[in-house]
Formats: sequence, structure tokens, C-alpha cells
Amino acid sequence: KSSLLLKTKSTMKLFLAALSLSSVAAFGPSVAPKPLTEDPSAFAFGIPGSIDPVPDFDPFGYAANADFDTMKQYREAELQHGRVAMLGALGMLVTEEPIEFHPLFQADNKDIGPAIRHLDEVRAVSPQFFELLAIVIGALEFNRALKGWTEPGDVFGSGRVLKPDYFPGDVGFDPLGLAPEDEESFLELHTKELQNGRLAMLGWAGMVAQELVNGKEIFVNLGLADDRFDPSKLPVQF
Repeated sequence: KSSLLLKTKSTMKLFLAALSLSSVAAFGPSVAPKPLTEDPSAFAFGIPGSIDPVPDFDPFGYAANADFDTMKQYREAELQHGRVAMLGALGMLVTEEPIEFHPLFQADNKDIGPAIRHLDEVRAVSPQFFELLAIVIGALEFNRALKGWTEPGDVFGSGRVLKPDYFPGDVGFDPLGLAPEDEESFLELHTKELQNGRLAMLGWAGMVAQELVNGKEIFVNLGLADDRFDPSKLPVQF
């Protein structure tokens, strides 16, 4: 028992160190793209993200009823949610059967079940994790606000939320130097990231819905992994 506790604490420290490094890396330099220019004749004012086979996809009319600055805010929000969804979708798959990699606690002695219940286990094993996670997220969001958002006192005068020279989603995070230096390649990569994020948002929502319906892990539900989950072992019972 003490050995397991020691391993859990050690793993927890490594994970928190990785989170700290990621937050520091978010302040690193990257290739700064040119500010977006408004094209009134193009869909969504020509902002990257429109792609075949449905280039002008806007069933609810958000783009049609928005001005240029509002459209940039929409793109910023979509991109950030897409990034979180990509991490979330990947996290759901690698923490469940048959991979079961979870950096916060040892899972080799039991199946901790579908990902929608993993936070119960995290709270029971490492209760301080959520407070530290809030600090990390706060630091990243504060950096994003400093990078691209107009100061609160200037918003009412200008009516502009994002800075004019801010490219939606570019917060200076490129630790591997993947951002292309030429504008055309950068915009192409930006569109690919958007498309992957959109797919991830749909995929993540679908996986969560499936686990809420039958309580089974993704690969177990597909018949690709054994079901070893025992709900009675969860620290929180519904």
C-alpha cells in the first residue's frame, strides 16, 4: 500500500511538472502571422476555415449576421474549443481499456471505467489536483488575454474585443517550431487545425453521450477490449 502511494505521489509530481512546463512554453516565441484583413465579398470576410465540400457552411446564420470583429471572436472561440476537444478526445481513448494510461494514479490493479467517471477517482486519490489545474488554466488564459485581447478600459471606447493585429488563436505557443514562415502555408495549417478541432468536438460529444447512455468504455463498446469495470469500486456512487 505504501509503495503504491509513493508511486502515485511520484507520478503526480511528474505530471504537474509537465503542466508547469507547458504553461511556461505558452509564453515562448512563434512565427507571428500577418493580421487578418477584411474581405466583405468573401464568406466570413475571408477568414481562414472555409473548406470543401461545404465551403460556406453556416446553417444558423452566425457568419451572415456578424461583422468582421465579431467573426474574429467566433473564430477565436471555435479554435480554442477545438484544441480542448482534441486533447479531451485523445485523453478519453488513452485512459480507458485497453490502453489505460493515466498519469494521476495507478490503474493496473483495477479498471477505472469510462472516462466520464475518472474525475471521481482523481478527486479521491489526488484531491489537490483540481486547485493546481485551476492555477495552470488561469495562467494560460491570462497569457491569452494579454496577447490578443483589448484592455477592459478600451473596449467601451473602441467597441473592439480583440486587438487589431491579433491573429485568432495565435498565443505564441509553438515549442516544436511547426508553424510555417510563409503566410499561405500558415493559413493552410490554421485551416487544418480548425477542421481537426471541429471533428474532435463532434467526436468528443459523441463519446461522452455513448458513455452516459450505457456506461461502457469506448473500445469495450466496440468489442475491441474486455469489460473489467466494477462500478462498486468507484469512490463516488450514484
